[in-house]
Amino acid sequence: MVKIRLTRIGQKKVPFYRIVVQEASKPRDGVAIDQIGTYDPNTNPATIKIDLEKADAWMAKGAQPTTVVNKLIKAARKAN
Repeated sequence: MVKIRLTRIGQKKVPFYRIVVQEASKPRDGVAIDQIGTYDPNTNPATIKIDLEKADAWMAKGAQPTTVVNKLIKAARKAN
């Protein structure tokens, strides 16, 4: 199963995340199939950059977003 989820790339106590498409059986920071966006919770308000066309294409192919990523996609749609 393919999932759309977060992978952490930030330093200790300074989180920064990539939103990636990845096999569910792979580790969180493993090799991703595709990167579709970023999420920076350190800014006020949090910075969310998502390629919504890629996200929709992957979801049409059967990729399941995690609950957090689903909330981020909804927030990105509201902002646009």
